[in-house]
Amino acid sequence: QVQVVESGGGLVQAGGSLRLSCTASGLTFDTYAMGWFRQAPGKEREGVSCISWSGGSTYYADSVKGRFTISRDNAKNTLYLQMNSLKLEDTAMYYCAARGTFQLTCEPPSFWGQGTQVTVSS
Repeated sequence: QVQVVESGGGLVQAGGSLRLSCTASGLTFDTYAMGWFRQAPGKEREGVSCISWSGGSTYYADSVKGRFTISRDNAKNTLYLQMNSLKLEDTAMYYCAARGTFQLTCEPPSFWGQGTQVTVSS
């Protein structure tokens, strides 16, 4: 059974930083593209960042380029999202997703996590 579990969300002031983590089990992690999506209240879910199965290719939404960094540690079956210079508009539920196998992109995902809330305050 595949499980995708996010952690690291919370409340942070604008300009601050958070690091999200996502651990996936029940799949061959190093063959899956992994990504982060987010959904704010009243808005559609959007792709934030994606990293290919090998780690050699990354994608960032324009709204987070230069502020967010995606990375993966295949030895730990863990995906990370370092979020710096957070803005009010980054407030959303953040979801981790996995797409297999040997994919370069993250959509459509094969598996989703339950999400972790990020709230940026002024």
